[in-house]
Amino acid sequence: MKPVNVFVVDDDDIYQFTIGVTLKNIPAVRSTRTFSDGAEALEYIVMHQNNDDELPDIIFLDINMPVLDGFQFMEEFIELRPKLNKSIKVYMVSSSMDPKDIKKADRIEEISDYLIKPLDSKHIREILSEIS
Repeated sequence: MKPVNVFVVDDDDIYQFTIGVTLKNIPAVRSTRTFSDGAEALEYIVMHQNNDDELPDIIFLDINMPVLDGFQFMEEFIELRPKLNKSIKVYMVSSSMDPKDIKKADRIEEISDYLIKPLDSKHIREILSEIS
């Protein structure tokens, strides 16, 4: 399994902390960056778009956030994606089991999967093994 960079885009400080601890204990995770809203994450990606080592391999993206929510992030990310030299998998992660959210995420081809919080170590390892 190749080392991966993971971005967590979620405004919940407790979730950021717990998934951060989980990710640090997975040897395949090279680095983890957290962002409190989609705008921060997009800004970082744009600033580093020519440096693949700084870009994520995986983004765990929350739906409900201030400034730019998960779906708004995806609209802008889809436009940005052709400018990136790196393939980035996006997983929408939410505590919402609302069928409307799930259907909306399913319609966005660039979202790899819709996952329900909290993610455990086993599930994250399965995701990582799929991209290696």
